[in-house]
Amino acid sequence: MAKKKRKKAVAVFKVQGPGGQATPAPPIGPACGQYGVNPGQFVLQFNDRTKHLNGMPVAAVVSVYADKTFDFIVKSPPAAVLLKDAAQIAKGSGVPNREKVGKVTQAQVEAICKTKMADLNCSSMASAKRIIAGTARNMGIEVVD
Repeated sequence: MAKKKRKKAVAVFKVQGPGGQATPAPPIGPACGQYGVNPGQFVLQFNDRTKHLNGMPVAAVVSVYADKTFDFIVKSPPAAVLLKDAAQIAKGSGVPNREKVGKVTQAQVEAICKTKMADLNCSSMASAKRIIAGTARNMGIEVVD
């Protein structure tokens, strides 16, 4: 049996776009074009994989190979976006140590942790909760019981 040769990635880059609603316009088009990836083809695949996110910003790590083919890994939405959605606020506080703009419960923090667990730099749910609670505190959102 012949062994399959693994393709070697020539370039790896990150791009962020609205889930299910991305277009080849900036920032996605120029980022793809810079590495020789067809932006239209990338956007079709990206929208297909992220259609369940309904416009929520989501990041993708794109690997480009020597023959100009590509594949990508879709990451979870940013914690700040999930926290704003849970607290039902438009944006975080300008001075989070003095002005609190919203509240989230421990249950909401745990739900966000379950969504983001694969992308967080931790192995236990307790440490994931601390990371998300820290992000909330830096946005001026209180975590209540």
